[in-house]
Amino acid sequence: MTTLHYPRATRRRKLVRLLPAAVITLALVLAMVLNPVMSRVYASNVFGSLRAPGEPAFVAGHRGDRSVAPENTLPALEAAIASPMAFVETDVQLTADGVPVLLHDETVDRTTNGTGRISDLTLKSARSLDAGSWYSKKFADTRIPTLDEFLEVFAPSRKQLLLELKGFWEKEEVAVVVDLIRVHGVDGRVTLASFDFTTLMNSKSVAPSMPLVIIQRMMPADPVGLANHFDAIAILTSAASLEADLTAVERMHEAGLGLLVYTLNSTERWSEAIALGVDGIITDKPSSLDKWLAETAPGT
Repeated sequence: MTTLHYPRATRRRKLVRLLPAAVITLALVLAMVLNPVMSRVYASNVFGSLRAPGEPAFVAGHRGDRSVAPENTLPALEAAIASPMAFVETDVQLTADGVPVLLHDETVDRTTNGTGRISDLTLKSARSLDAGSWYSKKFADTRIPTLDEFLEVFAPSRKQLLLELKGFWEKEEVAVVVDLIRVHGVDGRVTLASFDFTTLMNSKSVAPSMPLVIIQRMMPADPVGLANHFDAIAILTSAASLEADLTAVERMHEAGLGLLVYTLNSTERWSEAIALGVDGIITDKPSSLDKWLAETAPGT
């Protein structure tokens, strides 16, 4: 495994979140002006192309392929890597001792036999938990994987990774993740994503050439302005958000930006999204979506 020195876990997350929006905006603008290596990454470079209405979107397995294995575990992620899908999506958080691990919820309660916030557990404590039995006895004693372990499995593949930074991240914490990505030589295949605006700003500051995706349950009136504000390549949003603004995909594409949608698990939803021309679909049923696309759009 890769040996890195992890920063001491921060206790100032809630305080930093309260920074005024004007301060965040100014800091981002100054970073872009003063940092000459901050170069624009285009959506078409990452997604291959921006889709026209009716053109098949890329498929991303949500937390791996959770239809065959417990979410965000190595078996689920390995299944996603072995499948035809283009992207793998997973979530990363820090343990109490600052080690990046793959977990969606703030607590380990739902997906392990333990309790408590992952940010309050050391890596040793987190790794002692059973993250598979809740799903099936077949996966008993499956452990919460570290990001390092996953990247070792991911690196030999040709997949793209959509890595969500859960919650708020300090710059030095983002740097730990970015360092691991670079050590494994996969920085050309990883896109960082977050709901948190300060985390997005910190990510751009730490890794200006690494593509960013903004996650928004409901898009703002000006999604293009939001994406450009953070120099993001795309927005990842909900089906409800798309239904509320049927022109959003067209406006994003006209600006050279991508639009992705989560988490769609039925043929009806897939059809609606593809008819709008979304670029990527996050799904819990990636194998089913791949099969459906092959049947409805031969040659994909």
